[in-house]
Amino acid sequence: MHTDIEIYRQAIMQLNPRVTQEEWDYFQSGFTLQTLKPREYFVEAGKKNHQLGFVTSGLIRSYYINNLGEEITIAFVKEREYATDYTSLIMHKPSRYNFQCLEPTTLITVPYAHIQKGYDKYVGFERNGRLIAEEVLKMQQKRIESFQFDDAEQRYLDFIKQNANLFNRISLTHLSSYLGIERPSLSRIRKKIVGL
Repeated sequence: MHTDIEIYRQAIMQLNPRVTQEEWDYFQSGFTLQTLKPREYFVEAGKKNHQLGFVTSGLIRSYYINNLGEEITIAFVKEREYATDYTSLIMHKPSRYNFQCLEPTTLITVPYAHIQKGYDKYVGFERNGRLIAEEVLKMQQKRIESFQFDDAEQRYLDFIKQNANLFNRISLTHLSSYLGIERPSLSRIRKKIVGL
């Protein structure tokens, strides 16, 4: 767990260099190390999400099931990224999304109640919460805007550019769902790009 905590500490310090030792010690006192196998769920649709997860190793896919019964991938959460359904977390409502491991995955989890106590206890702690929430929001916003402003080929090119190390870790089925492209269309785009 020591290595995982160090990875998380570096990520927090990079996000918020003003974290005091006292704030960090309090935050760390709420940590649990969770190890999940491929296909296991970190968050399940229909259940409340009570904790913030930070992936130290592995890969998680977030998806929902549409009215046709199809799985629609909305995110891939890799190392040094946050796994949580923020709406479920802060509104105490059942999640509408599944967060399922694609690989053996290790996360550091922190109960939301522990984070909230930190807000009351330390003035600077709220800054942590805001910056973490902003990280999650930036990821979501980037995806929304890609559907509003980019065509399928541009979404694919952006994904490769921003996630070079993910490309061989996810299936084409999951990737085509994430990009909102039918698999045959994705294959055509890939062939066209390779041929350029």
